[in-house]
Amino acid sequence: MHRLGWWIALSIAGAALAEPILPRSDDEVVERLPPVVRSAAQPGAIDPDTAVAEARQWLDIARRDGDPRPAGRALARLAPWQNDARAPADLVVMLATLEQYLHRFEAAVRRLQALAAREAAAGRSGSASMAQAWLLLASLHRLQGRLAESDQACAQLQRQRVQPYADACFAENQALRGEFDAARSTFNGLLARNAQPGMRSWLLTSLAELAQREGDHAAADAAFRQALQAERSGYTAVGYADFLLDQQRPAEAWDALAGQPRSDGVLLRLAIAARRMQRPDAAALRDELHARYAQADLRPESSGHDRERALMALDIDGKPPLALAAARRNVALQVEPVDLWLLARSARAAGDRGALDQARERARRIGLVDRRIDAL
Repeated sequence: MHRLGWWIALSIAGAALAEPILPRSDDEVVERLPPVVRSAAQPGAIDPDTAVAEARQWLDIARRDGDPRPAGRALARLAPWQNDARAPADLVVMLATLEQYLHRFEAAVRRLQALAAREAAAGRSGSASMAQAWLLLASLHRLQGRLAESDQACAQLQRQRVQPYADACFAENQALRGEFDAARSTFNGLLARNAQPGMRSWLLTSLAELAQREGDHAAADAAFRQALQAERSGYTAVGYADFLLDQQRPAEAWDALAGQPRSDGVLLRLAIAARRMQRPDAAALRDELHARYAQADLRPESSGHDRERALMALDIDGKPPLALAAARRNVALQVEPVDLWLLARSARAAGDRGALDQARERARRIGLVDRRIDAL
């Protein structure tokens, strides 16, 4: 899950197969689908509220398992309203959320901007649905390296007094710009006023990522641990595993992922840790990962996962040029700090000084301060 997906999951609240299954007979059960699919055969016989509720269930399953297929089903469920200029605002936000999850970022941005214009013209800018829309739009702009546009969306949240999201929205952008002390102060203040476990985990993870970019490894480690104590979020577990792998602590990275669903992202980190630990199951994990990606290539919703492919090429297959190619494709789509850091890592491993300079220049143009990139 991208960080913005976690934002939306919090505000709304609320395994890919290694190889094809070949049933031996027509009576064999291959997969039991949730009850929400029963009405999918009658797309015109369901109201928008029910469609949104069903789509949300599918998205929850996709996030839980790290599998894009349920999100594709959710998007198909909302297809009757996809080009409807009068579709309810909450349905439009769900469509954009699904497009974001499937890495269709520009489509999601256009949809939300059109919704904002429509709702403003109708005098409905202060609705709960629009708060979610601005939150998602702020995150999408941030993911694409448009911090000024993200600030503008954060300001809309501030006008609606949507807390703690409005303050955290600005703090996220401050942290990316290297205003570490100001952002840390905001996050700590929000933590002092929030006892809800999921919210605390999110805020503590924000502090951990800030400390990573600041180069304070001890503070990052402590914040990640506290975040996982508050709630064992899959996003935080994967982020902490990445941090531990970068710190050459593969055994701890392996343990950090204990109990997490074996999504592609989790399996990737386990395979990297296993390789570095020289575990006997390292080859089996690598082969399972390759099989999953081969299967994913057959699905139309598989695009947009070059971050993971770059990591696999760099840290499992030992092929820096392939990693660099995937990392370059990835930053054409998204430029979160981890994306530019991965581009810089791949460039250095491939011995491509020009690509390393490009990663640093891209960070400078965005306004991103990340000392991990500077250190490479």
